[in-house]
Amino acid sequence: MDILIRRANPTEYETLGEITAQAYLQDGLLDFGESDSYLDELRAVAKRAAAADVLVALNDDHILGGVTFVPSGGPMADIAKPGEAEIRMLAVSREARGRGAGEALVRACITRARTTEACTTIVLSTQSSMHAAHRIYERLGFVRTPDRDWNPVPHLDDLTLLTYKLTL
Repeated sequence: MDILIRRANPTEYETLGEITAQAYLQDGLLDFGESDSYLDELRAVAKRAAAADVLVALNDDHILGGVTFVPSGGPMADIAKPGEAEIRMLAVSREARGRGAGEALVRACITRARTTEACTTIVLSTQSSMHAAHRIYERLGFVRTPDRDWNPVPHLDDLTLLTYKLTL
């Protein structure tokens, strides 16, 4: 399958937001399901695109998934320090999984990071149950950084995000 990775167009934001939200919902990644407040963030592609690079994976003009690439801090960064880029909200539609779209999106982020001035590392956070994503990250050379694991919702004791980094 030919996969094209490029910046998302505003006309694609709604579709990409829904793909991202459904990926998290269908995989059981939201503690409060349809009422989880994080769904609004997942759907807010325009907000992400105003502060970071939102990339889409396409096959024959059909959106397969997307990712948010944060080149150097700012409001979209969760854990990035100076000199680090961050990958956020990687999602591929259920029907497009297993075809290389997720890996292509991560590779595009690596390429962008290598061309970002003063960027030496890419970091990301992931849930412990996102095994397919972990395999992509590890295959591409990311390593776990347990000392940076964190909880985005401190009142929920069971939500610790695992962190990875790739030194460029």
